[in-house]
Amino acid sequence: MATAASPLAQKISGVLDFDKRLFFVVLVLIFLVIRYLTNTLILEAIPDSDRLDAQGDLLFFYLFNTLNYVWTPFAFLWKFTVTAFLFWSLGLTMGYKVSFKALWQFALVAETIFIFPELLRLLVYLNPSDQVSYLDIQNFEPLSALWLVGPGQIHEKYHYPLSVINLFEICYGAVWVLGFHAISRRTIQESIPVVAIAYFLPLLLWLAFYVGSYR
Repeated sequence: MATAASPLAQKISGVLDFDKRLFFVVLVLIFLVIRYLTNTLILEAIPDSDRLDAQGDLLFFYLFNTLNYVWTPFAFLWKFTVTAFLFWSLGLTMGYKVSFKALWQFALVAETIFIFPELLRLLVYLNPSDQVSYLDIQNFEPLSALWLVGPGQIHEKYHYPLSVINLFEICYGAVWVLGFHAISRRTIQESIPVVAIAYFLPLLLWLAFYVGSYR
């Protein structure tokens, strides 16, 4: 049974009391700027990139990046909606009445966790040496399982799953425990299994499907 909001839940609700629409715009812009600067570093690390650019051989590189920039806000909207739905539907299944809108807005705020790995990649390679290749920058996944073992040590089909298993995903889950606690007014102990089932279980199933279907 839900109880009155705890002091921690009240503090979290107070911190999150701001314009989410403006925050969404700022979040998208931050990701776009970081990705643009990172793609610029990748381009500079491509051997003889000036000649290739003049010949038009980098057309697909520019096209892919442009599509990625355009898709970024829609990808966020999709991710926030799916994430909120998973928490909302599981909450209903477990008898927890939670606001879908509040969950969606919290998913928006929690996404700030993933600014840090993108920013780390940019900062690490901000002044790369001549030995750094564009693949080094592109495949750099800080504080992940892939980062620990090295992409050259394992089959390519495991690169993506191991890159997703990282410290930031764990922090994201921890933030969601606090968020669900504040939104649902359930205890931290009750919120932990909700996050494990609603977020980490689908994530692990997706990674297993990816590995199993990789060709």
